[in-house]
Amino acid sequence: MISFFPDLNVWLALSVAGHSHSVEAWNWLSLLQGDSCLIFSRYTQVGLLRILTNQAAMGQKTVTLQKAWNVYERWLDDPRVQFYPEPRGMDAAFREATAPFAAKPASKWVGDCYLLAYARQSDASLVTFDKALLEIARKYRYDAIMPK
Repeated sequence: MISFFPDLNVWLALSVAGHSHSVEAWNWLSLLQGDSCLIFSRYTQVGLLRILTNQAAMGQKTVTLQKAWNVYERWLDDPRVQFYPEPRGMDAAFREATAPFAAKPASKWVGDCYLLAYARQSDASLVTFDKALLEIARKYRYDAIMPK
């Protein structure tokens, strides 16, 4: 089985019609082999619920929290999609991922490093549309891809 850990931007592109990356995300998903697994973490679950219900982010496509839960639950109905609890060793892996940024003020990299560590500890490829995150992943030898 091949495991993929989609970043929040990929889950949004797959969940929101008309999203700027929907076509690429759905094309990528359609090419996955039948034994592929897509992973939700608590971090990406909470992020999906938060963004779907945020008017500043979603505009007229903003939904209620109940509808956001319905979107998430539909994903879990897909046999390829699983919720994984935080894997063992995450604290050490997270600290290792943040080490290159230790001399800098905290920034968005904290969340990105968590995603990288989670993907590695889950033996999954991180899937993201974030070019800067993809560049960092490659620089520090994390398994990450961008849907095309």
